[in-house]
Amino acid sequence: MRRVNELLLIAAREILLRASSHDSSKLLHEEKEAFDEYTPKLKDCTYGSEEYKGFLSGLGVALKHHYQQNSHHPEHYENGLNGFDLFDLIEHFFDCKAASERHENGDILESIRINKARFGYSDQVESIFKNTVERYL
Repeated sequence: MRRVNELLLIAAREILLRASSHDSSKLLHEEKEAFDEYTPKLKDCTYGSEEYKGFLSGLGVALKHHYQQNSHHPEHYENGLNGFDLFDLIEHFFDCKAASERHENGDILESIRINKARFGYSDQVESIFKNTVERYL
């Protein structure tokens, strides 16, 4: 019983570390200017649309750097989600949730559907994400 408590506290600490440093690379010179330009554009477009994909393309080198610096993005790993650990998955989920809230017509359930195709979520991961939305958000 105490061991589970200890392990959960280790997990909580990792989540707190990630919360305090999430996407801090966006403040680095390699990313800041591009994200300052494109973040407002992304907000006003539909997630997954051709316009959205064009804006991601416009982020170019900055986005590549961002993915290299942030392990909660499937693009960080050569094998995508298969490179994730549990904490990457948790951070990825909440990153998707926050991003869906920034879009005018954002919907986390629609984002999960799109990301299943985009990143190759398994049916099980899709269900876990949907269950989390239903129970907590």
